[in-house]
Formats: sequence, structure tokens, C-alpha cells
Amino acid sequence: MKSIGSSRAWGALAACLLVAMTAFAYPLDGYDDTGIRRLEGSRLAHEGVVRDVKQPPGALLKLRDVEPRLVGQSFDLPPVDPAFNARVAGVLTGSMDDYGLAVLDLSDPAKPRFAEHRADHRQNVGSVGKLVVALALFQVLADLHPDDVEARRRLLKTTVVTADAFSQRDSHTVRIFDVESRKLTRRGIQVGDRAKLYEYLDWMLSPSSNGAAGMVMREAMLLRHFGKAYPVPEAQIQRFFNDTPKAELSALFTVTFNEPITRNGLDISNLRQGSFFTAGGKARVPGSGDSYGTARELMRYLLRVEQGRLVDLFSSREIKRLIYVTERRIRYASAPTLAEAAVYFKSGSLFQCAPEAGFTCKPYAGNVKNYMNSAAIIESPAQGRQLHYLSTLVTNILRKNSAAEHQALATRLQSLMADTKR
Repeated sequence: MKSIGSSRAWGALAACLLVAMTAFAYPLDGYDDTGIRRLEGSRLAHEGVVRDVKQPPGALLKLRDVEPRLVGQSFDLPPVDPAFNARVAGVLTGSMDDYGLAVLDLSDPAKPRFAEHRADHRQNVGSVGKLVVALALFQVLADLHPDDVEARRRLLKTTVVTADAFSQRDSHTVRIFDVESRKLTRRGIQVGDRAKLYEYLDWMLSPSSNGAAGMVMREAMLLRHFGKAYPVPEAQIQRFFNDTPKAELSALFTVTFNEPITRNGLDISNLRQGSFFTAGGKARVPGSGDSYGTARELMRYLLRVEQGRLVDLFSSREIKRLIYVTERRIRYASAPTLAEAAVYFKSGSLFQCAPEAGFTCKPYAGNVKNYMNSAAIIESPAQGRQLHYLSTLVTNILRKNSAAEHQALATRLQSLMADTKR
């Protein structure tokens, strides 16, 4: 990318960034099941015991309420409904070529309605690619323990992961809640930080920590390599990555993160995470190529989650719980009209700036690239689910704040869905 002036601060802002602001997931009563300490802090905050942000009504579902809704059904995306498609196209503004959009209305599960616009447009989907990482981890857990869900849960809840170079560098902060002292700390992941694998998953998918993603990707590769000998001592982990030839590590990366895509009926040519999310990870393990996604393939991923067939029912349920927004809502999910709705959400962005007369570079408003991507399951209201629909959005709206654009589009789409329900 071209340099803009001499200011280092400006240069850092204008640099090509993979970013995803803070949003938190998993039902608040999940601490005992998972050991994710942040959940206990958020639960106590909602009860007024500790000082922190309280949740909107849609974020208060219990574990028992967060389930895949289409278990037993195995249909793929239905044909486009022409009338519904025309109405959905009406929520788009500006240049239609800026958008890739897919919407699947499941409010009447016997009569699903599908709409799409440029849903095959492929671009880097930023942190939405962490959904691929989650799939890879749950796939290898299922391969190791196909008939023992509790063994998988134990590995997630009891395996202590120590952050190393794979976690560096990252601008995102994570919530570290001390359950005994009830003290909350917000900071980036540091080398030497110890937390359970479940907690790293939460940090990866909720505040979208790249550092946590680096560690989860490391663990997925270790699980694939060591099998039932996992977890192995930290010293053995370091020897493995130091002594194994780069070509072999790259091959292991490819098997770990590409194979689960095709095994689960998804199209690797339209959804792939081709490298680590951190510079430290990329330095140690060569990737397998480009990272990308399309609105249609992200929709097929979400549909399989709802059908309980992304790996299996346990894996689908856990991924849905891990993306249930139970704290600060951002971008698409921040639309005020969704306050009463349960929102299951992952977003990611990538923006790039270059010199342009009269243009000031700002986050999420690049003039060279301004990728913003969202994948959402909406149940509205959370209690009752009169509306149930999936929405995936892949955009490149130059020079505009794409976070605000996604919020506005979510507002219009929610209104449309409510209107078509009546």
C-alpha cells in the first residue's frame, strides 16, 4: 500500500488491517459447563453484583434455550423465491455491486424462503474466517472421540493452553475475570497467559482476538498430529514446531483447516482460511493459500449449524452458543431493532487506504478496500421466535463507515422480515 504522509500514526491507521471490534458470546449461565470465566463476570454484572455492562433482552437466553432449530432436516439452500428476492433487494442502497447478500427465512420451517444478491462474490472475509477455525477444532475432536461427547467437553474444559509466539501480535483486548476476587481485567493476550481451551475459543469468537485464534489454530494442529496423546507438555509442543520441517507443518495446516470444509459438504473454492491470524503463527507455519468466503457459502455454514449437522449435533450446538452475542453488540448486530432478538453473529473487516484529495482515512472506511463481512442468525424476539432467519453479508463499500452501513441494513432487513410475517 502507498504511504500517506510522514506520520507513523497515520501510516498505522491507513495500513491494511484485519479488524473485528469487541462483541461477546455464549449464554451467561455457561460458566459451570465451560469454565469460561468471562461468563461469570457478565452474569454477575447483569445481576448488579459487579460493575459492568448489562445485557439487552435478547442476550439473556439460558443454555437450554440455545439449540439448533432444524435438527433432523437436511435440505440444502432452496431455490431463490422471486417475490422474496425482489423485496430483499430493496433493502440495498447505493451501488448494487458493493454487496454480496444472502437471506434465508426459516420462520415457517416447512416453507423456507431464500433470497440472494451477488452471493457468489468472493473476497477476504476477515475474522469471519474464525468460523472455519472453530469447525476445524470441533471436527478433530469428533474424529478422536466420535462416540464420547463428554470426552470432547473435558478436553475443552480442562486443557490448559499457554500462550506463546502463535498469539502475537494483536490489537484486540480480552476479558480476564478473576472469579474469586471478582476483578475484571481487559488487555491483549500476552505470552505466558494460561487459560482453558474453551476460554481461548470464546476469546477467538467473541472479542475476535487474533491472538486467541492463533492459539486455537495451534491446538487444532496439535490435536490432529498427536491424537489421543493430546494434550502434550509445552516443551514437547515447542520441539514439535521447532523441529518439524516447514513443508510438513504446511501439509498439516492444510489437512487441519481445509479437509473439514469439504467433509461437511461446503465448497472449499468459496470458503477457506488459508493462514494464521497472527504474524507469529505465519512465521512458524506456512499457510495453504488465500483466505476468502462468499455470502452463499457462509449461509450454507449457518444452515448446517441450525440443522445440527456441522460435524454433528454437539459441535453445531457449541458453535451456535459460542457465537451467541451476550454483551456489546457491534456492526450488523448493533441495530437497535434487534435488542429483543437473540443474535448469533460473527463479523470481520479489512480496510486499506491510499492518498486521495479531500479524503481522510478512517477505520472501516477505506478508499482502496473496505471489506466488511457479517454472518448472523436472528431469532426475534428471543423468547417466542416469531421471526427466524439467517443473513450473510459480504460488502466493499468504499469511503463509508461500513459498520454503520451494516447496522442500517440490519435495521431495514428486520423491518422487512417483520412486515412479510404479518
